[in-house]
Amino acid sequence: MEPLHQQKHSGPKAERKKLKKQGGSTEEDERKRNPRAFAVQSAVRMAKMFHRSQDIKTKKHHIPLVDRTPVEPPPVVIVVVGPPKVGKSTLIRCLIKNFTRQKLGDVCGPVTIVSGKKRRLTFMECNNDINTMIDLAKVADLVLMLIDASFGFEMETFEFLNICQVHGSPRIMGVLTHLDSFKNNKALRKTKKNLKHRFWTEVYQGAKLFYLSGMVYDEYQSQEVKNLGRFISVMKFRPLVWQTSHPYVLVDRMEDLTDPERLRTDPKCDRTVSLYGYLRGTYLKNKGQVHVPGVGDFQVADVNFLPDPCPLPDAQKKRALNEKERLLYAPMAGVGGVVYDKDAVYIDLPANHVNQQVCALQPTTELVQSLIDAHSTLDAKMAASKVSLFKTVQPLWKDNLHKKASEAFQRQQEAAPNLRKLVYGSVVEADDSEEVEEELGGLFRVSHPQKKKRVIANYVDCSRFNPDTSHNWDLEEMLSSIRDCFVTGKWEEDQDAAALLKEDEKLFGEFEDLETGEVHQGLAEEDAVHDAEDSLVKVDLEEVQKKKRLEKKRRLKERFDAEYDDGDATYFDDLKEEMQKQAEVNRAEFKDEDDETRVQYEGFRPGMYIRLEISSVPCEFVINFDPHYPIIIGGLGSSEGNIGYLQMRLKKHRWYERILKTRDPLILSLGWRRFQTIPLYHIEDHNGRHRLLKYTPQHMHCGASIWGPITPQGTGFLAVQSVAGMKANFRIAATGVILDLDKSVIVMKKLKLIGYPYKIFKNTCFVKGMFNTVLEVAKFEGASVRTVSGVRGQIKKALSAPPGSYRATFEDRLLMSDIVFLRSWYPVSVPQLYNPVTSLLLPVGQKDSWGGMRTLGQLKHDLGIRSKPSMDSLYKPVTRAQRHFNPLHIPKELQKALPFKSKPKQQQCKGKTPRDLQRPSVIREPYERKVAALLHALSTVHNHKRKKAHMVQHGKHKEFLQQKEKQEEAKMRRQKEARKKLYRVMGQMEQKKHRSSLKGAPQDV
Repeated sequence: MEPLHQQKHSGPKAERKKLKKQGGSTEEDERKRNPRAFAVQSAVRMAKMFHRSQDIKTKKHHIPLVDRTPVEPPPVVIVVVGPPKVGKSTLIRCLIKNFTRQKLGDVCGPVTIVSGKKRRLTFMECNNDINTMIDLAKVADLVLMLIDASFGFEMETFEFLNICQVHGSPRIMGVLTHLDSFKNNKALRKTKKNLKHRFWTEVYQGAKLFYLSGMVYDEYQSQEVKNLGRFISVMKFRPLVWQTSHPYVLVDRMEDLTDPERLRTDPKCDRTVSLYGYLRGTYLKNKGQVHVPGVGDFQVADVNFLPDPCPLPDAQKKRALNEKERLLYAPMAGVGGVVYDKDAVYIDLPANHVNQQVCALQPTTELVQSLIDAHSTLDAKMAASKVSLFKTVQPLWKDNLHKKASEAFQRQQEAAPNLRKLVYGSVVEADDSEEVEEELGGLFRVSHPQKKKRVIANYVDCSRFNPDTSHNWDLEEMLSSIRDCFVTGKWEEDQDAAALLKEDEKLFGEFEDLETGEVHQGLAEEDAVHDAEDSLVKVDLEEVQKKKRLEKKRRLKERFDAEYDDGDATYFDDLKEEMQKQAEVNRAEFKDEDDETRVQYEGFRPGMYIRLEISSVPCEFVINFDPHYPIIIGGLGSSEGNIGYLQMRLKKHRWYERILKTRDPLILSLGWRRFQTIPLYHIEDHNGRHRLLKYTPQHMHCGASIWGPITPQGTGFLAVQSVAGMKANFRIAATGVILDLDKSVIVMKKLKLIGYPYKIFKNTCFVKGMFNTVLEVAKFEGASVRTVSGVRGQIKKALSAPPGSYRATFEDRLLMSDIVFLRSWYPVSVPQLYNPVTSLLLPVGQKDSWGGMRTLGQLKHDLGIRSKPSMDSLYKPVTRAQRHFNPLHIPKELQKALPFKSKPKQQQCKGKTPRDLQRPSVIREPYERKVAALLHALSTVHNHKRKKAHMVQHGKHKEFLQQKEKQEEAKMRRQKEARKKLYRVMGQMEQKKHRSSLKGAPQDV
């Protein structure tokens, strides 16, 4: 029976399907068939669409950086942050179970897993300690910020966000938990929306926020965890400046290498420890200087790379990992089993296996127990084994004779001196990479004679033989490589031996050997034999020369096209291509070398699992070790291990409740370090002077000078006043950036000196109480002084008595009650305090109680000292005696010259009125009082009626004004509608005119 729907094999529809399967496009055919459908309908709409597409494309642009990611990158560090009881450990266990199908008990230290074919993940839980939050923010690639939806944002969330913004801003994803506590869906949706927008405000618009709706059997729902893990697996990370310029290691294992005998005799001695972890950031050199946050600075004794304990799967074309490739490595959490070290192998057995040693061993543990009981390794046993032909004969030991002979000969040759270097001296070795000849305009080549001299001076000494450079001369390739070095080789036409011999024979012709009597003929007879061969050789040479010319022209054409034919490429694309080429060059430089050779040249590269040995570590670091607190090894630059003066720009955080005071100790997080120092706050005046501030400004930046570790300019930092205990308020006091690294900024403090006049002679005054000696006055001769009332003056000369007094002149006469002051500036020195925060040395359970230096206010509070205020600073009632001024006296001559209105009037003081001028009081009769009362009543009634009529009239006028206002509003609306109609008509006319102009414009062919 035939199918109901048969597939068409011909026709336009079938042709389109065939073209689509072949990867072609039917868009060109449609454009040719119906060009008007694809024409521009509206130029304005087309312009808007173009502008919008360009805006979207430009927003994705960022400054391209050279991709220094190694071929096998280190695991991605994922830090899980949140307040207590929000579900951090549960989320880590669920993610580990999602990726590895394994369950993890207690989450201690870093947990590394393989999440895919090309990606590994390292999970680290961040507790509520401010030190841990600061350290993990510096090494995190991705932050999972857990938020309790039933409570909302807590202070720890905002603190960690601000820490991340200062130290590089890694990728941040929010995760809402405890959503099952909402019983009303409307309240749940509203809460989600509010928290999402608040999260976007703090991070960026559109930041990813996941929702974990509820828990099933103390675990989050598998589908939600799977979606979160899938999003983590494909996330891309932008390299951070500090991380890519410094090597660092997140330690996942620690071993104490101190001599046990030394520990027995002195338990408090400094320890030698080995720390393990994946190297991240940039390349690490051996014997470098590192910093361990919470411990201090150290010199690395030794660095080695070890086999990767959690390797990536082999490069195979498959979609998922098998069960053997789902690895989990967490030594601090007791996961890992067998651990390989530089000189030992550690095998972790459960406690029940140890207790069963007396009993019969199970077959599953026999191999492990035999490994434990072994006293020497298998390699040592194989090396010590010997072969005997007979029992009574001495064992034979003659393997690797060729290798031994070669090593002995090499030692002999190395003992011989290098004659070339003894004669000519050592010269810097030239680069082994191939040098491309530089051409100018395709006609000239640039020669580098110095490079050739350098290479020739460092050639292998001809007086020595290196067995490593031996070659197999039986191979045809080796013979061909030196064939042109001899006379019979292929040379240039004017230097070829055969050609030169032919020229000689043409010149001298035939000759007779007098000793043998043999006669040699010329070339005339031999030319006929070799003509055919020479013609073939010439044809081949011409073909080779022709190919070389064509290749040279092609290269010149490509160079010209690359310079002038940009096409649609932009500057951004060119910059990205340049960075990509540089990344390819970096990867290809040591691509074919083994790890041992690469380490000697470039150091330990990121992605290696390394072992660092550090000596002189305080014993408290080992005794008080707590795996819940991270150990970070940060590499330091060439000058970052020094201590000096730093100039910073600082701003008090707007959420911190108190202002900061100068000379109060402050804890800074700068670079890898956390340390306490004493800052001086200052601000730059308009004349360039840096004026000392007693307190930080409220809503603006100020300068700060400290004594601390040298850190590159542009590095951000944050400041806290205390890291001890838990506080309900916001703990980050200030943020800022490093500006300068020297002592060029001199902070000046304003000093006001006060004196009092004791003799006054017109505009000259003698002042005392401002200085103590004549020498101090001599230093300030010519300085400007001023009185409180605003009279300006100048110091002239010191007086002999009383000591410290001087003579000064002023622009007006002073009074004995005036106060004279001198404004001066005094340079202030920066206190040299650098106190590292050693929180990891504290006992377990007390690592968040590091105190450090206390402020003056804290000392007074702890000791119960109340500061006695100055009596002049207390508020008290101001009692001023009434001052009597002398009457104004104007000379008579001046009075005559004044106008009449300005002349003083001769008026007598008003006294009592004489009796004869006083008006007598009138006493009314009873009838007159009745008439006056009646008139008062009538006037009262009249006034009331008039007032009432006025109020009625005022109400009518108010109604009239309201009606008139309504009429004006209606009039304005009619005028507005009329203007709208007019403008609409005018716009339509303009649009019609614009369309007609577009249609009539000539089209480009």
